[in-house]
Amino acid sequence: MRHNDRAASAPWIRTRLRTAPGAATALAVLVLVTAFLAAAFPRAVDAYETKGLRHDILTADAGRSTLEVARPQPGLELPQAQRNAEARSPELARIGAGLLKALPAPLRADTSSVAYGVRTSKPAVADEPWLPRPEAVPPQLTYVAQSGLEEHATLASGAWPTTPQEVTSDSRAVQGAVTEETAAELKVKVGATITLLTAAQEPITVTITGIVAPRDPRGSYWSADPLLRTPSLVLDTTSPFPVHYWTGTVLLAEDSGPALLSTAAEPVLFWRIPPDPAGLTGPDDARLTSVIASLESGPGLLKVREIAGDTAVFATGLGHIVEANARMRDAISPVIAVAALGIGSVAAVVLLMTGALIAGRRKTELALMRSRGGSLRGIGGRLLAETAVTVLPASALGLLLATLAVGEARWWPGALAAAGVGLLVCVALPLRTTLQHIRPTLHGTREDMVSARPSRRRTVAELTLLVLAVGAVTALRRRGTSAEGGTDLLVSAAPVLVALIAALVLVRLYPLPLRLATRPVARLRGAIGFLSLARAGRSSAGGALPLLALLLALATAAFGGSVIAGIGDARDDAALASVGADARISGASERATLPDELVRAVRDLDGVTGVAPVRVEYSVNMPESVAGDGGADGGGAGTSTSTGSGSAGDPKAAALVGVDPASYAELARATGLPAFPAARLKATGSSAPLPEGAEAGPDRVLPAIASPAVAARLGKEPRAIETLSGDFEVQVVGTVSRVASVSPTDFLVVNSAALEQKAPTTLLLTGAPDPGKLRAAVGGSGKEYAVQLRSEERARYVNTPMQAGAERIYLAAVAAGAGYALLAVLLSLLQTAPERKTLLARLRTMGLTTGQGRKLLAFEATPQALLAAGGGLFTGWATIALLSPGIDLVPLALAGVAGSDTSPVLLRTDLWSLALPAAGVVALAAAVAGIQAWWASRRGSITELRAGDSR
Repeated sequence: MRHNDRAASAPWIRTRLRTAPGAATALAVLVLVTAFLAAAFPRAVDAYETKGLRHDILTADAGRSTLEVARPQPGLELPQAQRNAEARSPELARIGAGLLKALPAPLRADTSSVAYGVRTSKPAVADEPWLPRPEAVPPQLTYVAQSGLEEHATLASGAWPTTPQEVTSDSRAVQGAVTEETAAELKVKVGATITLLTAAQEPITVTITGIVAPRDPRGSYWSADPLLRTPSLVLDTTSPFPVHYWTGTVLLAEDSGPALLSTAAEPVLFWRIPPDPAGLTGPDDARLTSVIASLESGPGLLKVREIAGDTAVFATGLGHIVEANARMRDAISPVIAVAALGIGSVAAVVLLMTGALIAGRRKTELALMRSRGGSLRGIGGRLLAETAVTVLPASALGLLLATLAVGEARWWPGALAAAGVGLLVCVALPLRTTLQHIRPTLHGTREDMVSARPSRRRTVAELTLLVLAVGAVTALRRRGTSAEGGTDLLVSAAPVLVALIAALVLVRLYPLPLRLATRPVARLRGAIGFLSLARAGRSSAGGALPLLALLLALATAAFGGSVIAGIGDARDDAALASVGADARISGASERATLPDELVRAVRDLDGVTGVAPVRVEYSVNMPESVAGDGGADGGGAGTSTSTGSGSAGDPKAAALVGVDPASYAELARATGLPAFPAARLKATGSSAPLPEGAEAGPDRVLPAIASPAVAARLGKEPRAIETLSGDFEVQVVGTVSRVASVSPTDFLVVNSAALEQKAPTTLLLTGAPDPGKLRAAVGGSGKEYAVQLRSEERARYVNTPMQAGAERIYLAAVAAGAGYALLAVLLSLLQTAPERKTLLARLRTMGLTTGQGRKLLAFEATPQALLAAGGGLFTGWATIALLSPGIDLVPLALAGVAGSDTSPVLLRTDLWSLALPAAGVVALAAAVAGIQAWWASRRGSITELRAGDSR
């Protein structure tokens, strides 16, 4: 019997696929695209997390990322021969090999850069008279006998240091080398000798036989201890006076380690193991943190001491690098979850709409089968088999394409996502179809949205969703997108819930305007308006499911577009805050002034549209705070609240900024900064400009524009301050939250013409000057000046792999959201396409012209399209407005850039991301209606109106 059933079902499936190949192909393509996106998302997340972890380890300073095992010199109680043997290369190499084998997974070593040897941990004074003494203090040198010198360096001059005879702790002569940078700074030449004293004050002569050049100066071999490569001028902390001395490293021959055992420089044995991040993946960070903690102070350290000795210690900064990477990932993941849940919900609704469209087209066919005795199980089984034949291969192909497109990721998350897509379609379509035929249905029942009344169950379901949405939005506003236990799915789904509630509310409110509009339109002479409104009220294309898909897609696209726009705006603002204008010229020191010739030369350059000379003096002491004074009244003068000041307390020091009010106000307008009240700094009366060379009296009162915190400290009355630009009194006449010339948040702006010292220290430029010509003009002044360009500062905010991956996901979310929105419009119109064709055919027999038919279909689609577009605009705007207080874009925009502003970057609504998808919905609805009317006009009425057709 079962064999016969299978034999009977096979022709049915083949017959159905041959009968409707277009529908089967369209369903397969939709499932293919959706499965590809569903499988690509977790793989893309894994990929950018993996690349981010590897990038952070590779770009970190080698001194932080390198694993180092060290132990003191062999004990003095051991025989001399044993102490010498433990400091030689064979024994050190044997221990190093054991340490490499003992590294626990997922930690792996870069064996090409592993180094071991003996070094002095305490610098030794070098008294040779030819060594430089910048402040009469002799240099202090460290000595290291490290493996692999010839493999990691090239010989610039001289010969490689060797050991002509076996070196022991009794040896008093060894050979060494220095790098080119060390030789240049310390005046070391080939053949020079340096004396290193033993603990018994006996001299060990170190002969410099060669000068070497590192092959990879930034590699871990040379950068784990930068003194190996580059000497340093350091401050002598033991001296009561601020004096400096040189410190550097002498590279001894590889087997010269035993000679250091006799010195008092505290020699240690060491093994430096750089990590190899090539085999690490993003999910490995938790295991990596645990392994490093074990090596530092746990079972792993006991294993290390079994190999290297009981006094061995393990040190690395790799754990901090991994933890910083995990913090960025944890900050980005909740924001990504919002896009993932939004697009996933849209895709699921569109798939359900596709199932509803197929079920509607086959409703009559299945009703006939049901009336002739077909069971629900049998009908559902056939539909399941028919759907699975098309959907499952499409899902598998989508998974394969996602695997090929996004490499280096775990396979099972993508496989589960693609399987979920296939399972949803395979189950939803048969279930949706068979549920319609549990009870026999009368033919021709109306589906008027105007006359439909929601059931109690629907009301309860909608109220439940409303409570969930309100709870999710409230939680997001209070604590942000990141919860203590990780990503909170309910919080991340808040945009989805908001769109869902909006769809349900709009569907309930939709009949009201139709009801109101139908009555006056019915009194008009033409029938087009009345018929279009009547059709719009009866059409199922305006149901909750199509509207939900549109609102979800538009809200997700708006959210993703606003995130992308917010990232760009945050980086632009950070670059402007750092430079202050399109270009900035300043002296090498804070007190260096700019000559007039330089100002004129820069002003005449092509591309320069504005020049604002500014005199900046940092750390000016402020007078004592005025008790009970609320500060200056800045009303009407470009005032701002203190949110941008960043001053949590009372500033005791601030930056004094002397400006030309007119040029500075123009600069503020050109760069988009808060309006600067230039008129309030007019130099008149006691603040009139001083003659050249005249000294200012302490009783002069200068009007000043201050930051909110400084204004609150100074109060409304004149206050005396002492500056390098002169001593005078200031009276705050207005406040601004931000100025272009200084990055500190506490400042005081005065008219530079009223200062005793007027020469500018900074030049702010607007426009787009050529960087090369600008630097050439500045360099032609004969002095060194710093040139900063806003464009170059903006280029510093280059995405790390993790940031770039998250940004690409949001770009894909915007594109996918817009695509699914347009697809939802198309599906909703296709659902009622046969009815509209039949309507046009009937009306043409009654005298309806082709132009009137087009107007009718366009007017019929307009209410649903406008409802979806308007609802999408409102839902997207409301979602961003509600969720923006809980979302900080700093991890996506500015994290990982040294010196960047890390103040919170809130999400802002991007009008283009709201308007373009909504306009696309209206345009597509109009285009589909027009094309359908044109296509129907080409076919005869007899084709649509057949005998016995009940449509």
